[in-house]
Amino acid sequence: MGRCIFSESLNESTLNASTGAPLGFSAGPDDGRAGMRLLQAAAAGTSAAFRCAMDDLVTTAFPSDCRVCNRPLLRSTVLPICDICRASVQPQTSSMCSRCGEAIDIDLESACLAGQLPDEGLLCSECRADEPMFERAVAYAVYQGELREMIHLLKYEHMDRVAKLLGRMLAESILTLEAEAAQELLVVAVPLFPAKQHQRGYNQSALLANAAIAELHHSHPQWQLRSLHTLMERHRDTRSQFELNPVSRRVNIQGAFRVNANAIVPGCEVLLVDDIYTTGATARECARVLRRAGANKVWVATLARAQTPQVALWDDTRLHAAQRFGYEAEGLSDAIAP
Repeated sequence: MGRCIFSESLNESTLNASTGAPLGFSAGPDDGRAGMRLLQAAAAGTSAAFRCAMDDLVTTAFPSDCRVCNRPLLRSTVLPICDICRASVQPQTSSMCSRCGEAIDIDLESACLAGQLPDEGLLCSECRADEPMFERAVAYAVYQGELREMIHLLKYEHMDRVAKLLGRMLAESILTLEAEAAQELLVVAVPLFPAKQHQRGYNQSALLANAAIAELHHSHPQWQLRSLHTLMERHRDTRSQFELNPVSRRVNIQGAFRVNANAIVPGCEVLLVDDIYTTGATARECARVLRRAGANKVWVATLARAQTPQVALWDDTRLHAAQRFGYEAEGLSDAIAP
């Protein structure tokens, strides 16, 4: 399969050529025209045209593929992820638990108008049965598709440059807490066990947190976010949470963290940052030790949220089917029952 040697933006802005050809195929042989367009654009002083011509020259001389979707990259970039994959990661839009962010299949607007929601907001069954010690957990997007692949590049393929891109998404998630959280927050990344961090070369959660803080310092300088990743350490190695069920996750993570008592300021508010919120076992345990060490409030922000299959609470048939498959929605149905 041939490669596309002209970017679509260049075709539209400088060549006035048709862009109907499928992506991934060349519009014709490259006989030095990319270099000629580069010189012409530079002479004309048109920055957009110059950039497009430079993209064509670089991608022609050094062709490469997107590390997420494997399509050819159409512009030069230090991060090998195409614009399509970047744009595919969209924020969550479903109704969610006001405490942990679990997705709930309910028309929230209709429920509010009908006065069927409790004062504390809509809570999932787990938060109603076992209240977490953090104030609220937020996440930018669902852990799936392109976002999942980008996180894997960061965690398992040593592509730490992805953190800057993902940190911008995390910053948007953190912004949803601005009205509730204190104006001064200690930002703490969920720590890795030292041996695991040495093997990986970095703590991906710390990279994401630092990238998000840098973004927010620029856009919201009045919000004082100070990173203090050494505040908490993981002193006990644990099994990978990925291979455990929810109950085993809590047992596995219990007692794995401790707080540097000399570094924490009693009464402070802490923003805990992690890459993925799955069942909440890690966030709950970290919040517990931080609160016991003297933190007044703990907020949780993650890049991604692994959502369980949603349940249509207004449909009894689907609700009962979901309960047969182990999704506990009884507390939610009671909370919104007419």
